[in-house]
Amino acid sequence: MFKHILVPTDGSELSGKAVKAAVELAAAVGAKVTGFFAAPAATPVIYDDLLPVGYVTPDQHEALIKAASRKNLAVIEEAARAAGVPVGVVSVTSEYPAESIVEIARDRGCDLIFMASHGRRGLKAVLLGSETHKVLVHSQIPVLVYR
Repeated sequence: MFKHILVPTDGSELSGKAVKAAVELAAAVGAKVTGFFAAPAATPVIYDDLLPVGYVTPDQHEALIKAASRKNLAVIEEAARAAGVPVGVVSVTSEYPAESIVEIARDRGCDLIFMASHGRRGLKAVLLGSETHKVLVHSQIPVLVYR
């Protein structure tokens, strides 16, 4: 069946649930897992839900991004190790997470992408679109969407 599962995370509660389910699947089928986190490039502006909420130096912002990456990928590493599943992680800087997910899956030889569906609604969906939808459209391998 599946031998190498890419598990993207954004640190949300739903992503956390998807991580657990992905690791359970990997354990059941004997697959390894690669955790993935994409962060935007460091800028002086800090955003929260598309709204600017503060300013920091690019170095401070980069440190925040690295801390978020470590924290989010640690969740995947810990879940996989607890289940006895081989795990690796990768973090990238990208303004286009969906493209990065598809690229990393291809480059790492993954045969499944297991990711959460976040169901953006209203204006956010129109402006941003769904990263999950973009991955579904562009992926050449199966994508399992966790709801």
